[in-house]
Amino acid sequence: MNIERIRQPFIKEFPGDFSNNTMQRNTPKVLFATVKPAGFDHPKLIAFNEALSEEIGLGKYEDKDLDFLVGNHLPENVQTYATAYAGHQFGNWAGQLGDGRAILAGEIINDAGKKTEIQWKGAGATPYSRHADGRAVLRSSVREYLMSEAMHHLGVPTTRALSLAFTGENVIRDIMYSGNPQFEKGAVVIRTAESFLRFGHFELMSSQREYNSLQELADFTIENYYPEITSSDTQKYKDFFENICTRTANLMVEWFRVGFVHGVMNTDNMSVLGLTIDYGPYSMMDEYDLNFTPNTTDLPGRRYAFGKQGQISQWNLWQLANALHPLIKDEKFLEETLNKYGTYFWEAHDTMLGRKFGFDSLLKADEDFFTNWQGLMQELQLDYTLFFNQLEKITSDTDIQEHFKDTSYTILNEEKAGKLKDFIKKYESRLSLNTISRKESLNIMKKNNPKFTLRNYLLYECIEEINQGKIEMLDKLTEALKSPYHELFPEFSTKRPPNYDDTAGCSTLSCSS
Repeated sequence: MNIERIRQPFIKEFPGDFSNNTMQRNTPKVLFATVKPAGFDHPKLIAFNEALSEEIGLGKYEDKDLDFLVGNHLPENVQTYATAYAGHQFGNWAGQLGDGRAILAGEIINDAGKKTEIQWKGAGATPYSRHADGRAVLRSSVREYLMSEAMHHLGVPTTRALSLAFTGENVIRDIMYSGNPQFEKGAVVIRTAESFLRFGHFELMSSQREYNSLQELADFTIENYYPEITSSDTQKYKDFFENICTRTANLMVEWFRVGFVHGVMNTDNMSVLGLTIDYGPYSMMDEYDLNFTPNTTDLPGRRYAFGKQGQISQWNLWQLANALHPLIKDEKFLEETLNKYGTYFWEAHDTMLGRKFGFDSLLKADEDFFTNWQGLMQELQLDYTLFFNQLEKITSDTDIQEHFKDTSYTILNEEKAGKLKDFIKKYESRLSLNTISRKESLNIMKKNNPKFTLRNYLLYECIEEINQGKIEMLDKLTEALKSPYHELFPEFSTKRPPNYDDTAGCSTLSCSS
């Protein structure tokens, strides 16, 4: 691989701690600390994303490159570091946080001029590890590797995954925080993104009143990642904030479209580029439930439940607005922008739902239609993905009860089936108001409704197999996620089996990794 192309412009631009000291501590007034990966004596490659490697400019993998994939024996041009950021966690100010498990190799620029940051996750402790060891287990690493790629192929803005490798170490973790820690296999994943900058980076500098660094960070972000912003002075930072709001709203709508629940939407897990970042206790929707949260740490309040993600993203943007206020200095503008956010989000959300149903445009009555549909989905415990897949296949002589019986997590008795039939009649009536043909409507649905989503129980089975030394399911899932709008493997297009209903890692997870 072309490791020699990697550079570290970030650490040349901003104040940092160059001590390479991994002692966990506050590092005030700096945005990063240099730190070396722990190094692993017996690594073993599990998976490598060759297409991504070629795309970002690293090129083909050779056996000697395994050392780089786990952070061993790095060349002089790779000066590694972890970034410092702050954040609000579960609604409370947490102060300094930072890359506790992540270490950056730097940035590579491909032949087309596209910039990509490269980052290990699980390669060792940093000053920001917060009493942890900086390692990651196989379980969380597989989940990050596969889901970030699944989201990419679904068309959702996201970080990407380059490689997955065993470290050869065992790591102790308490998966459900139950007082029963166990050894698990350690792993390292390399993830990539145009940038890993978060709301929390700006919150840190603002909270420490490092306003020069705050402005330099905003200028750096605009110059490198927002070429559409050409204004100057205060207007530049206003445009910056508006762009972040738009990208964030669009991301939330995409999460709703595919049924993704992040699980831990703290401000330090929010990308200023509008990317899905930090795949921890996430889940794709099985049965539709606006109140579903996969994160046991989020119980009982369910702050980060599926249906609250738009609202929480707006709350997080309020915190970013507070952080950027020293640059913008216009409370009225910030308030108006955030008030408009809700309007923009819901209009985009309803337009998205309309496309999932095959509507060519929205009508005034559609808001009630969507509300009634949501109630029906929850009452009948219908699978989110499978419902729309079956909706696409309806004909005039379809037996509705039989057609949808395998999409429900309850028994579709006559009463429940009757409610579903009534809804389908209303849907057919609404569809007749389209100004496009039935075939065109179906094409809209097929583009917006995935046939394959990476469900937690599939990930669980895959992780179990890898722990046993098998990679057949990993290969199969990797193939399926590349074509999520086609049904390559019908066995993956089924609802969650009942034996997984209460299995840790299938329906609920913790933040443990």
